[in-house]
Amino acid sequence: MRYVLDTNVVLYLLGGRLLSPLPVGEFYLSVISEIEMLSYPAIAEAERLRVQRFLSQVTVVGINEDVKEHTIALRKKYRLKLPDAIICALALTTGSVLLSNDTQLSRISEITVNAVHI
Repeated sequence: MRYVLDTNVVLYLLGGRLLSPLPVGEFYLSVISEIEMLSYPAIAEAERLRVQRFLSQVTVVGINEDVKEHTIALRKKYRLKLPDAIICALALTTGSVLLSNDTQLSRISEITVNAVHI
């Protein structure tokens, strides 16, 4: 299975808040999530290193032409915030399940969204 991790799931994972381990599979992360995590103004050096280690274990995907086109379509159809639309577009483009606890994203019919237990 392939999974796209939403930023909130990564933060739960790195914070030790997941009640169950992530499912076995191939993991993708949007460059948007990478930017969100590393640009937090008060991030401590130890946290930055933990995020960097995590990033080395997943495939970070930028905004290619397919992601861009799906982002535009999803944003128009569902009026999503740009970061959410990009993350959903990545799930659509890679044929992945989106792991997210953002309940708003569960209404996106083009993808499967699974919540994680915290």
